[in-house]
Amino acid sequence: MKLVVTAMVGWGLVWSAVADDALKQAIASPDRTPAFVARDPWRHPYETLTFFQIQAHSTVVELSPGGGWYTEILAPYLREKGQLIVAADDPQSPKPEALKSLQRLQAKLQASPQLFDKVVVGVFAPVDKLNYAAPGSADVVLTFRNLHNWMAEGNGGVHAVLDSAFRSLKKGGVLGVVEHRLPADRTQDATGSTGYVHQAYVIQMATASGFRLDAVSQINANPQDTANHVGGVWALPPSLVNKDVDKSKYQSIGESDRMTLKFVKP
Repeated sequence: MKLVVTAMVGWGLVWSAVADDALKQAIASPDRTPAFVARDPWRHPYETLTFFQIQAHSTVVELSPGGGWYTEILAPYLREKGQLIVAADDPQSPKPEALKSLQRLQAKLQASPQLFDKVVVGVFAPVDKLNYAAPGSADVVLTFRNLHNWMAEGNGGVHAVLDSAFRSLKKGGVLGVVEHRLPADRTQDATGSTGYVHQAYVIQMATASGFRLDAVSQINANPQDTANHVGGVWALPPSLVNKDVDKSKYQSIGESDRMTLKFVKP
């Protein structure tokens, strides 16, 4: 079924989406990891991917896919008509944690060829190795809760990644950003060590790389999250780094308050 939906989102911007049964089927697939499925109420995959205007024939880059939460949805959805490129860790990285992350992702892809055999794996190692997709080849570049990591390299590191996304996209292509949101009245940690980032900072960095802010959504907002926790954002589910300390409090808050921003390459 195809149904055009028009909705009002943050900042008073209007966006249109087309209901996509194939995407719903990918999200409802029994092949998804049960622990991943349990997070759907917090991550809103259908609403988020629809907001970013992803379609079955799109060429999509997923930056730093981690454990493959979104990869499990995107790969089967794009398998027949589109293309998924996962921009993953560098196999030549000197960092053991990067190599372990890459090996985990590769094992996941190889274990289910019926889902992942057409996924292209690119190299994503800010700031030196960012040629994960051919210039002007992608319809959409996505990043989910990664931007705070790039801040460790300063504004230059953030710009390097956003510049690479701009190069990779076609004219009119979309950069989709989901990130933990720091309240505007709180001081920003320049290195992003708490995991929380000012929304205005993300917009500033993206527009400086040439993007135009197209729409802002509250799909992934959580007003219960104060962004003021011992251990940063990782105090909240699913990490719960403080273990049993205030566990019930953090569980009652749920996952973090997140900005969801759609930028376009003019």
